[in-house]
Amino acid sequence: AREVESRLKAEFCRAGGEPSSRDSKFTTEEQPRAMSLAGVSCLVTGAGGFLGQRIVSLLLGEEEELAEIRLLDKAFSAEALGRFEQFKGKTEVKILEGDIRDVTFLHRACQGVSLVIHTASLIDTLGLIEKKLLWEVNVTGTQLLLEACVRCNVQHFIYTSTIEVTGPNCRGDPIFNGDEDTAYESTSKFPYAQSKRLAEDSVLKADGQVLKDGGTLMTCALRSMYIFGEGCPFLQGHLDKCLLNKNIYLRFSRKEALVNPVYVGNIAWAHVQAAKALRAPQKAKHVRGKFYYISDDTPHMSYADLNYELTKDLGFGIEPRLPMPLTVLYYFSLLLEIVSFLLRPFVRYVPSTNRHLVTLLNTPFTFSYRKAQQDFGYVPRYTWEEAKQGTGEWIASVIPQRRLHLQSSTA
Repeated sequence: AREVESRLKAEFCRAGGEPSSRDSKFTTEEQPRAMSLAGVSCLVTGAGGFLGQRIVSLLLGEEEELAEIRLLDKAFSAEALGRFEQFKGKTEVKILEGDIRDVTFLHRACQGVSLVIHTASLIDTLGLIEKKLLWEVNVTGTQLLLEACVRCNVQHFIYTSTIEVTGPNCRGDPIFNGDEDTAYESTSKFPYAQSKRLAEDSVLKADGQVLKDGGTLMTCALRSMYIFGEGCPFLQGHLDKCLLNKNIYLRFSRKEALVNPVYVGNIAWAHVQAAKALRAPQKAKHVRGKFYYISDDTPHMSYADLNYELTKDLGFGIEPRLPMPLTVLYYFSLLLEIVSFLLRPFVRYVPSTNRHLVTLLNTPFTFSYRKAQQDFGYVPRYTWEEAKQGTGEWIASVIPQRRLHLQSSTA
């Protein structure tokens, strides 16, 4: 693994690619040439992460090769580096290990790049990460990256945002099949949601900034639904709890709390499509400075039922109801938060649940991808059947090692 890592960090190349499972229905006269990333130098932040790896794979699989892809992350696993090494072709790939808060490092990473896809982010639904660190990475890191883009004449910038920027709010007001024009009063004070909202604001406000060479920075943000798929750390966490519960998934969201998660391959594909649109003048004027909800054709279901749906063919079950009535669960979470607050001077106690999480998991919250389809031609690349099959096969493949890991950690 060390040998592979040192070789890859010097530089390596790629190619090949996976065929699209469905052709885009979106065609325009300008598409054949302008809707292309041929010859582009691209920087992907968070490239070693769950979504970042998938975006890189799709970029490396483009029929018309990019000139260069720079992969930026704090660290890369040997597994991720091995995955990138499978591609052999004309695109030059550079590994950049460093901190998003390091100004000098960012300046070096952006030099000579024309497109930045910014996925790097700390995700925290429980409050495990100190608020200061969350802000430094998610908010300040994004602002520093935007400043580096202006100094280095980067023309196009795509930000991976989240549905949590919208809500649900603390009242748990539902949204059914919402879109970018749906009015919604978001009052979430949860640090992660706040940090992503501020970062997204910075990105959208930066659109139109004059670059050092007199050009213009064009930006957009993609608000992703909950992302599932092969390698999803949240799915693995739920699987572990299920294995410890005799192959029965815990019911943490009520059946009626319908959401529409998005498959990792489809949200990654939306980034590629948005990047192509920003490079096409006629499309760019519709896309720049805007945010888009990105979902796909995954059936609407609760978060808990998604876990079950992906693995029921493997013989797994799910609890029929919440561990306690929803109102009781909400106030139980409040009690845990009070305990955490009272203990703060003496010890840092992070409860296993909180009111924000209970609301998030139990509020119907679904969104359409119509506007993304209309403005930049996003059509899901993978069907629900393909997403379900691929994710199910991945889960089946990790079950033996998860069982061993859990046995050794509880022994």
